[in-house]
Amino acid sequence: MNDHWADYPVPAQRHEALYGDRIVRCFAGRPSSVFALFAESAARAPQAEALVFEGQRWTYAECDAATGRLAAGLASQGVRRGDRVLMFIDNRPEFVFVLLALQRLGAIAVPVGVREQRPGLAYIARQCGAAAIVIDAALADRLPETTEAPDLQLRFSVGDAPGCTALAALMAGDAPAPAVVEAIETDVAVILYTSGTTGHPKGAMLTHCNVVHSVLHYRACMQLRAEDRSALAVPASHVTGLIAVILAMLHVGGAVVIVPAFRAEGFIALMAAERVTHTLMVPAMYNLCLLHPSFADARLDAWRIGGYGGAPMPVATIDALIARVPGLTLLNAYGATETTSPATMMPMGHTRAHADSVGVALPAADIRVMDDDGRELPPGETGELWIAGPMVVPGYWANAEATASSFSAGHWHSGDLGSVDTEGYVRVFDRKKDMLNRGGYKIYSVEVENVLMAWPGMVEAAIVGRPCPVLGERVHAFVHAPGSAADVAALRAFCAARLADYKVPETVTWSETPLPRNANGKLMKRLLRDQLPAVG
Repeated sequence: MNDHWADYPVPAQRHEALYGDRIVRCFAGRPSSVFALFAESAARAPQAEALVFEGQRWTYAECDAATGRLAAGLASQGVRRGDRVLMFIDNRPEFVFVLLALQRLGAIAVPVGVREQRPGLAYIARQCGAAAIVIDAALADRLPETTEAPDLQLRFSVGDAPGCTALAALMAGDAPAPAVVEAIETDVAVILYTSGTTGHPKGAMLTHCNVVHSVLHYRACMQLRAEDRSALAVPASHVTGLIAVILAMLHVGGAVVIVPAFRAEGFIALMAAERVTHTLMVPAMYNLCLLHPSFADARLDAWRIGGYGGAPMPVATIDALIARVPGLTLLNAYGATETTSPATMMPMGHTRAHADSVGVALPAADIRVMDDDGRELPPGETGELWIAGPMVVPGYWANAEATASSFSAGHWHSGDLGSVDTEGYVRVFDRKKDMLNRGGYKIYSVEVENVLMAWPGMVEAAIVGRPCPVLGERVHAFVHAPGSAADVAALRAFCAARLADYKVPETVTWSETPLPRNANGKLMKRLLRDQLPAVG
């Protein structure tokens, strides 16, 4: 463990062999399974509040009872240990009940973002051989046909949907809750499909051991406690919502305040009314809050932890948030589906001084910077980040080729270009495939995007390479700044004062709508590149 975490409540560690060929640092004392994360809290404080949704509230005891009834109902319909069950459910309590019921039965949860369309849903069902699906009734028109997913025989719905058994009917039964299936730590608990920015998505296999270690990392490094109340403002089906909010809160005995859809005004009001203490969101969501007039007067003094990731947070945004909410500690984090959420995090109090960093390696994580020939580079050098640790998944479901190409000696090849300095601070510059080459000069997207994000009123910004017969690529920016007038010349001048001349965007698309994202909320630069021919 690096020295940055020496004063944090990190569990004792020991080396263990996992998945046959990995020897990694693990937490010696840990819950045995995903269900155990919840069960320990339910036993310790059954009357504590666990879930809040649109004025309704559930204690841990009530969640446990609902989960037990649902597990009995699912089992009566044929759901068994090892079955893959798709969860096509929006942010609502039933997502939590289904997740815990499946873990109780030893089934494998396969959450899918509700922005996915029927062809993508059908592909995922086929690829993992799903036996069942639980779907929001409002999304029932996206249910795959039998010919599209032949194994998908069991169909359940939140609400009433044609051809589906309603969850309410299953939960109305009086059969006793089935015994909790004793999971093996290396068994797969959840399959999360990677974003699929190119080609078909891959199903990352999150084991019980992976999930438990990530939850313990969040607990220790964010210093989470039973009094915390976390706003689930990102999709429950995303690794961040699932691990950092739902399971982290259920483990510490805190409350999950479910946000059905993020809108700045409603979110701010909910934060104040529910005395939310913890969030983990993308920087654009924080920016939208800052831009809304109600943010200035809302009672937000309970808010103490603001985690963020997925993009850099401009220093101006950090300063504005701290000025408005003095008790708020902002923490950058970096991870992926393949790392079961976090691989790095910023130690408390270090964010402002290291705003260009995503933090340091988590206590049980190992991060190496490698060149194209698989050799480790010294501190400060730029290369691909390889990540190891007990939270790194063993591979992709039924995809040996992708597993072999993405993992070496227990390290996941992130595809991100970055560096680690002599003090252990990690910086992420770009995806390997997204780095621009302008006449031999390398341009890392994150540096330019960070400058663009410092423009007043900017909510989103992305750069892509525009083909050029002379230089190979030129820098083109796509920006979404609803709080600012579209002034390309002024924006370019702003960048020129802060960047080398070859890095300044030569052309800009000022978008009136948010930039395109996939079902997991990841920015899709491929779609932005497709728009380039229309740019003058």
